[in-house]
Amino acid sequence: MPQIELSAGTIDYEDSGGEGPVVVLVHGLGFDESVWSEVVADLRSDFRVLVPVLPVGSHRRPMHPDADLSAHGIARLLAEFLDRLDLRDVTLVQNDTGTAQLLVGVRDERIARLVLTSCEALDNYPPGTQGRLLHRASKVPGGLFLLIQSFRFPFLARMETSLGGMAKKPLPKELIARWYGPLLTSRDIRRDFAKFCREVDPECYVEAAGNLPSFTRPALVAWGAEDRMMPPATGRRLAGLLPDARYVEIPDARTLVQLDNPAALTAEIRRFVKQNPLPGEG
Repeated sequence: MPQIELSAGTIDYEDSGGEGPVVVLVHGLGFDESVWSEVVADLRSDFRVLVPVLPVGSHRRPMHPDADLSAHGIARLLAEFLDRLDLRDVTLVQNDTGTAQLLVGVRDERIARLVLTSCEALDNYPPGTQGRLLHRASKVPGGLFLLIQSFRFPFLARMETSLGGMAKKPLPKELIARWYGPLLTSRDIRRDFAKFCREVDPECYVEAAGNLPSFTRPALVAWGAEDRMMPPATGRRLAGLLPDARYVEIPDARTLVQLDNPAALTAEIRRFVKQNPLPGEG
């Protein structure tokens, strides 16, 4: 994978290349680029698709010890990634962690179209049983380390109160091992992960919602119809704050819509881009 040096450290990223419209896919906490693999495979024939591996737990390269890895810090890194690669007129697609919302009204000049799939938003933080457990563990000395150990055992990770509750389909043990391998083997990766968990301001998504009405460019809110962690009601409220937004529910999907029903999600992304062309597109 290509790499790029950012202010916080070096990150890997996937880049399909090509001359098509630019789509940047953003993963959530504890995932890497592989969570988007089926969506990338579908879109790459017509789009240039990039997936930065953000330092939120499944990254392979530790960040600088003094790096700001709060939610706002990760949002700034995402903006820096777009700047450094000079990506313009980006269709930015976010899942799980609500990072992209923090760019609206602050650093959104490179975003032409915004897609928010099931993610933290408004007052839904920490989200669901999983989020509350993680948040509480981050406040107790050694709590995160003990919680992370459960991912050594796929049957524990697949429990409804753990990672399994984020997907309708059973998650392959190979993916679980890939996502949580860095946390289980690297003290520095655990440090980065703990920073995010401890430094997120629970009010940051409520505050970010105040900027959403200023985003007058096209937006798509595509929510998992069966999401329990990020309820569809949150998605509908989120869409209501964006002036030019369309709300859709992805059937047979929970939070990880790109794994549960990638065909439906990519069809919605394609439709969204086609219905909202930029000058020179179409």
